Amino acid sequence: MRTLLAVMLSAPVATAADWPQWMGPTRDGIWAETGIVDTLPSGGPPKKWTMPLAGGYSGPAVADGCVFVMDYLKEAGDDRPNPGTRNGLTGSERIHCFDSASGQSKWVCAYKCPYKVSYPVGPRCTPTVHDGRVYALGTMGHLTCLDAEKGTKLWQHDFTEKFEAKVPMWGFAGHPLVYKNTLICLVGGPEALLAAFDLKTGDVVWKALSTPGDDGPGYCPPSIIDVDGVTQLIIWHPQAVVSLNPDTGKQHWKQDLKPSYGMSIMMPRKGGDLLFAGGIGNSAAAIRLEPNATASIAWNGQKDTALYPANSTPLIVDETIYGVDVSGHLRAVKLSNGQRLWDTTKPIVNAEEKPTMHGTAFIVKNGENYFLFNELGDLVIAKLTPRKYEQISQAHLIEPTTPAFNRTVVWSHPAFAEKCIFVRNDKEIACFSLAK
Repeated sequence: MRTLLAVMLSAPVATAADWPQWMGPTRDGIWAETGIVDTLPSGGPPKKWTMPLAGGYSGPAVADGCVFVMDYLKEAGDDRPNPGTRNGLTGSERIHCFDSASGQSKWVCAYKCPYKVSYPVGPRCTPTVHDGRVYALGTMGHLTCLDAEKGTKLWQHDFTEKFEAKVPMWGFAGHPLVYKNTLICLVGGPEALLAAFDLKTGDVVWKALSTPGDDGPGYCPPSIIDVDGVTQLIIWHPQAVVSLNPDTGKQHWKQDLKPSYGMSIMMPRKGGDLLFAGGIGNSAAAIRLEPNATASIAWNGQKDTALYPANSTPLIVDETIYGVDVSGHLRAVKLSNGQRLWDTTKPIVNAEEKPTMHGTAFIVKNGENYFLFNELGDLVIAKLTPRKYEQISQAHLIEPTTPAFNRTVVWSHPAFAEKCIFVRNDKEIACFSLAK
């Protein structure tokens, strides 16, 4: 009951058919709707609508019959990626609202926003929708609260001005989290790695932690877990995984975990009394969650063990971690000790071919099936068990448009809502029916 209460407190208000934030209603990659197809039609799922969109990695959020998504309308500059180099662009960030049934545009909120980041195609964060408001965090640190129905701006902060934050190399990417009456964000100020804002007014409720070193705040979305009745706020910054009191920002515990290039990206995932985090540079660990809000390292990843995600957060189901490694392999890993159980490249490159660096697929569980949306713009339905990967069906939904590592990709987490999938690239957003 305590765990359920903690989840309810941290989750945006939503119906069973909504997907109001990154990774779904409870931020765990679980799609609870019933009446969903078990296999895809030979010609692919029916397309309900498509609408033009500009550049961005921001995934859509779906709530109350609306789809919310961000993009960047470039005016000038070179948006081709050059790893480790900041590109300068001029243009506008935009927050869109579409009717979820028809795709009709309901409103657009735009603001001028020069870019100076690597991989500058557009915003990273999925909007968070809660109680009639939309919270959207842009690449350069603009946090905007809008009326969800009208699109009118209620309040806005610029993290670089308000908190003296430095824009990370790859932009601000920590999807905002609703907890009780606050919005918790990865801010990256010298004295405010994290900050909690009043949902209605935008006033700062608390600030916590100093941003460590030259690597900045990292890119990890904040999350809420419950351990023996104690609600904990979890963040992975480039030096450590940290637990805090989400009501005050006071630290409970810290465990060192240092990825390469400051790329603490995935949201740590809880399974039983273990919390897993991993990333680029063979940096991975399972943290044992102990009584009285304490923790210790259960195991560290070693060569040929564990999982090292880059662009997507894994799922933990029945003590097994399922996730995509930076090497481009989908892997199953034993949570208790980091043992690799199997790996495959099939759902990422469409065959058992040579994997691609930063090969990406986003994983969502619906009933007994797993829905994987890969960087080629394909949707795959599969069975994942500790024993094997079993692919059921596959269909192409949308074209990959974003340059990355000498190929084009779709690196945007889809939304699953209203018995549909909502996907976007740098040219359009589209809705396909997955109703049985």
